[in-house]
Amino acid sequence: MIITVHAQNIPDVEKTVRIWEEPVTLPTYLVDPPDRNPRFYEGRAYQGAQGRVYPYPIYESLSDTRIEKEYDMVFLENEYIRIELLPEIGGRLFGALDKTNNYDFIYHQHVIKPQLIGMLGAWISGGIEWNFPHHHRATAFMPVDYVLEEKPDGSATAWIGELEIRHRMKFMLGVSIYPGKSYFEITFRPVNRTPFPHSFLYFANIGVHTNEDYQVIFPPSTQFGTYHGKNQFVHWPVADEVYNRVEYLGGVDISWWKNHPEWTSIFCWNYEDDFFGGYDHSSQAGTLCFSNHHIAPGKKFWTWSTGPRGQMWDEALTETDGPELELMMGGYSDNQPDYSWLQPYESKYLNQYVYPVRDIGGIKKANLDVAVNLELRDRKVLIGFNTTSRRNGVKVILYASGKIIHEESINIDPGNPYLKEIVVPEGTRETDLKIIMETSGGEELISYSPSPLQELPMPEVARPPRPPGEIQTVEELYYTGLRLEQFYNPSFKPDPYYLEALARDPNDYRVNTAMGLLYLRRGLYEDAEKHLKIAVGRITDNYTKPRDGEGYYYLGLCQKYHGKFEEAYENLYQATWSQAFHSAAYYQLAQIDSKNGKYEKALDHLDRCLNTNTNNTCARNLKSAVLRESGQNEEALKMAIHTSQQDPLDFWSLFEMSLIYRKMNDQQNAEKAIQAMLSRMSDYIQWYIEVSLDYANAGFLDEAIQILSLIDTRINEEGFDNPMVYYYMGYYHLQKGDVSEAVKDFSYAMEQSPDYVFPFRLESIDVLEQAKKTNPDDPRAPFYLGNLLFENQPGRAVKNWEISRDEDESYSLVFRNLGMASYKVQNDIPNAIKNYEKAVQLNPEDQRLLYELDQISAAARVDPEKRLKILQDHHDVIADNNVSDALAREIMLLVQLKKYDEALKVLNDNYFKQWEGISKAYDSYVDAHLMKGMEHFNDGRYDQALNYFSGALQFPENMMVAEPYRGGRLCEVYFHIGTVYEMIGEQEKARKSFEKSVARRQNPQLSDSHYYRAKALQKLGKEGEAMDIFEGLIDLGKSRIESPEVDFFAKFGEQQTPDDEKADAYYLLGLGYLGKGLISEAKQEFESAVRLNINHVWAAAYLNQLR
Repeated sequence: MIITVHAQNIPDVEKTVRIWEEPVTLPTYLVDPPDRNPRFYEGRAYQGAQGRVYPYPIYESLSDTRIEKEYDMVFLENEYIRIELLPEIGGRLFGALDKTNNYDFIYHQHVIKPQLIGMLGAWISGGIEWNFPHHHRATAFMPVDYVLEEKPDGSATAWIGELEIRHRMKFMLGVSIYPGKSYFEITFRPVNRTPFPHSFLYFANIGVHTNEDYQVIFPPSTQFGTYHGKNQFVHWPVADEVYNRVEYLGGVDISWWKNHPEWTSIFCWNYEDDFFGGYDHSSQAGTLCFSNHHIAPGKKFWTWSTGPRGQMWDEALTETDGPELELMMGGYSDNQPDYSWLQPYESKYLNQYVYPVRDIGGIKKANLDVAVNLELRDRKVLIGFNTTSRRNGVKVILYASGKIIHEESINIDPGNPYLKEIVVPEGTRETDLKIIMETSGGEELISYSPSPLQELPMPEVARPPRPPGEIQTVEELYYTGLRLEQFYNPSFKPDPYYLEALARDPNDYRVNTAMGLLYLRRGLYEDAEKHLKIAVGRITDNYTKPRDGEGYYYLGLCQKYHGKFEEAYENLYQATWSQAFHSAAYYQLAQIDSKNGKYEKALDHLDRCLNTNTNNTCARNLKSAVLRESGQNEEALKMAIHTSQQDPLDFWSLFEMSLIYRKMNDQQNAEKAIQAMLSRMSDYIQWYIEVSLDYANAGFLDEAIQILSLIDTRINEEGFDNPMVYYYMGYYHLQKGDVSEAVKDFSYAMEQSPDYVFPFRLESIDVLEQAKKTNPDDPRAPFYLGNLLFENQPGRAVKNWEISRDEDESYSLVFRNLGMASYKVQNDIPNAIKNYEKAVQLNPEDQRLLYELDQISAAARVDPEKRLKILQDHHDVIADNNVSDALAREIMLLVQLKKYDEALKVLNDNYFKQWEGISKAYDSYVDAHLMKGMEHFNDGRYDQALNYFSGALQFPENMMVAEPYRGGRLCEVYFHIGTVYEMIGEQEKARKSFEKSVARRQNPQLSDSHYYRAKALQKLGKEGEAMDIFEGLIDLGKSRIESPEVDFFAKFGEQQTPDDEKADAYYLLGLGYLGKGLISEAKQEFESAVRLNINHVWAAAYLNQLR
């Protein structure tokens, strides 16, 4: 690890700030290697946005093996605070201690205990998680790049960063502490290194220890909180409504952790204040978050809750450290999901601050210097101040009705806050009071005066988009589609809105530009060019010079990707006439100039580019390279050094420095630059490829090959065996005309392991196509190309996988991918099964293949006995596995085939790791108990029926479930228990069971559980209420059959297939008819449900009863 110092003349004084790295040993539950199968997008909703996994692997196999593991921990410390940072796990800030009172003002874990909460699976709680560009960050459990920096002002910064490969943006964040300050500073720098616009979300999730006395502090002017997606609101701090399905009725103070019986999120509806935080009244200590609300408006808290499910997750995520609450600070985002834009090559930055607060009773206002509390109790006012640095001789002044009633000069520091109770004149109201702290020189540090709140109406909730045909204008259609893109909505695609707009106005500029950009991102260059030419045609009609250069820019970019450099050059130049695309277009032009060896012109274009975007590090680095190639070594070095100082995790500038030093015959500094690059990089192969492309796209092919040579296992034993390294090297050699070297590279690439090779770059399309042409016997290049293309060009992907299969029939993943494509794209289920069976034959140890094969076999209505035999033949594989998906399918089939006790044995003998918000095994557990109980009930064995029904009341720990606050299946279970008591003459117990069934809180949306509530109501003599529910189920079933429900605000879960959705609708319809005694109609609907979903055990069960 390198410590960088930006000045040679740091004063020779005692340092109060230290930054260092040392090994720390922590108990750790191991995570198994990720799944080899590429996880293509199937409509999964995650945190309200698209839960895409590819091009990452998924880390869902969590082990129970606990070891003592050593980590390299980064520490920052001054007089008041000590911070720990863990680069190996997402750069998570692992803990922060207030040294003045030994209070962990950031949640400090003492164990690494992952659970399935992250976007890619494994995730730990505690500390601070950094989330960009989605929530939770995909790489939150992976190593990050990092470097430690000491500065001339005595401060120190730990910089962390990474290349985020889903969008190819760069995430960079610094954590700094300063001499004499009790706060630490977070500097967030998102960098879009790409020629495309991308939207992003940023939140710092700050974990804190919580208990019965913990209170969340939103600014006093806050009147409302809102939920994810802004689809509901709640009054703050005292609620009197149902929010997130929790009944906060009768005036519940929801600022207190103890008042939340179920997990919840509340975003502060406040766009005026810069602070929020939390305060532990039992410890008289808390955590204060401060930032400029104009650019960092996000203020939120999340809690697992005090309820059974909250306790379950607390135990799952830690051993002894107790419950956690998260205070979340959002920048350029105020909600989750809420996305802002980064334009091509744009970067932003913001600063956030966190500091401990102690011994002042609460917080009413805060800034970077001081936190203040003021509370009026009868005729006494409590005032408290806690500063973030030592302040001598400051004045505390208290006003009542404009008159000074107390004034005092004090010395104060973070460890010695000020707290005093003062008698105020009779009749004084809190709004009459004002408190000020000012320096001895009269400069105001903070002032606070409670303001009367004018009651505001509840804000409007966000609305799902209407269907395209119902939207009136082309403009509204365009912005609806754009918002869906911007927010990565998992339920709605933008394309139908754009296409509807084009049906009304085929030449619309904005919509054609949007469609062109969509196609360009997908690598469909001809379709993109067609739309972008139409767009440019509209704005240049009648010999018009357009004000907007966006269409020209993307048209030129598209042609550049497509190899039409002359046309691209003309259109990119036209784009430079627009300020908005001036810098990005000139950068593209400079790449073309450099590629053509026109370095003087390239430098001119780079200067113009940097005139309007000085923070474009790609342009700065290319300028260094062009200057070096032009023989201007001193200027090149000066530029590279300056870029590296601006961004200490910019690896291109460090590599460029090494090249410049070598050219200047300074081998020592050349090696230092290389070592600096290697020490800061987290051994992440994608950075090497990315920088090689930075060079290659500008024609610097030798440099592109050189940086990849650093990790070439033929040269360096510690290199990487990822075949894409060698495909790129071969491609660069081809571009140089060195065919023999290219052949060697492509051959070597073919020999490398194909596991976890998930290409994602547009440039990789041509790389792999050239590899195919050069080495037609290579089965791997077409396989990788198919992976790259599948989500956006599935037909072309399938053709490549077929080529791969024909060249090598021994690789299971080729057959798996072809099987998936046959099912998802071609709707050829028999061929899908054939391919999956071959994949399983080749790799019978892969539980994922068995899981997906059974899903498709169910869609094909394969006999459940046959499906169960396949799974049971591989039972040892799927049971001896930390991923329980295939095992859950086996259990489901056992229930479906009425082998209930066998199902329960498998359930009880295994541990089921559950994803947040999803519980597969538990439903089978309840089904097995209820259905076995119904068998006994129907045969008159009421004692045994009662035992099984009662068993369904349990929430087994090995299934990671607990009783929910609302919903769940207890309504159903209590009804069945009541029927047993009724049959054995225990009428009082029966009545109580039916009352429990009715009393269970249900979700407002009707569901099958409401059927059992209605049946219980009938038993209690409330026939009218019951009939209303049955009618509602019939109406809901009919409406969903005609128009399937799409949840615009979906937060978690996979999308159902259309057949499964309709099967559920028929099932609801059948329940409604059954409740009304319409047996023939009910039977017909249950038959329809089972026909569409062979796994619908309850539709099948009722159908069997009716038969």
